[in-house]
Amino acid sequence: MDFNHAQHVAEDAARVAGEQIRRWIGRPAQTSQKSSPHDLVTEVDKACQEAIYEVLQQAYPTSAMLGEESVAPGATAAALAVEQATKELLWVVDPIDGTLNFIRGLPACTVSIGLVVDSIGMVGVIYDPMRDEMFSGIRGQGASCNGRPIQVSKEAELASCILASGFPTGAYRGRNAEQIKRFGYHVRNVRAFGSAALHLAYVAAGRLDGFWENDLNAWDLLAGAVLVEAAGGRVSDVTGSVYSLATRHVAATNGMIHDQLLRDLDLDVPLA
Repeated sequence: MDFNHAQHVAEDAARVAGEQIRRWIGRPAQTSQKSSPHDLVTEVDKACQEAIYEVLQQAYPTSAMLGEESVAPGATAAALAVEQATKELLWVVDPIDGTLNFIRGLPACTVSIGLVVDSIGMVGVIYDPMRDEMFSGIRGQGASCNGRPIQVSKEAELASCILASGFPTGAYRGRNAEQIKRFGYHVRNVRAFGSAALHLAYVAAGRLDGFWENDLNAWDLLAGAVLVEAAGGRVSDVTGSVYSLATRHVAATNGMIHDQLLRDLDLDVPLA
């Protein structure tokens, strides 16, 4: 398969959705609640996903699609959707990662598109339409931002690192908050931009040194995981197991701080 072609198609699809995001960000839109008051969807999310699907299916008519807005709310439904996504060629799409930001007019929202071939993430594209930054990568072939090569940071000491995380919409919200509080005392800083895909893109670009979050979905993570690894970083679940499409609790770093991050994420282990 020509992964360079797939990458360009995904970039084109991301730009189509990005145009709609720029047009509608912060403007009134029909909004509904999904799994919790923290988990929202708008008519623009759905329109963006349809626009993305149209571009991808025109280029790859036999491929399958796994998109956030076509899956019922909640972790159980998301896990089932991933389990059933057995097509050889699978696009994993989040049309707007950072919907709450989008609704409130905050510029940290992205389009995330990943390609899975035989259960392995091969292409990752994350587009930030408000900054017009296209993060794009192919497994084993490197990553770029607007065509310029990017790499993860070289920071080796957790105390000097800038990390990122978020606040999950479900039962793990409290645990994630405790982990943020824990790291706040012994790293340089912790950011929470409200878009897991943007966090992962920034790890790939070396702007952040690491990211973790609990209870995320495949469409939040796939493209970013490909990007981080293509840029020389490491992605796993929070216990250190290899990342897969089914991973929900994720850690992504420059690789040099990965083991330190995993150790300190365990709330049952005292800080060194």
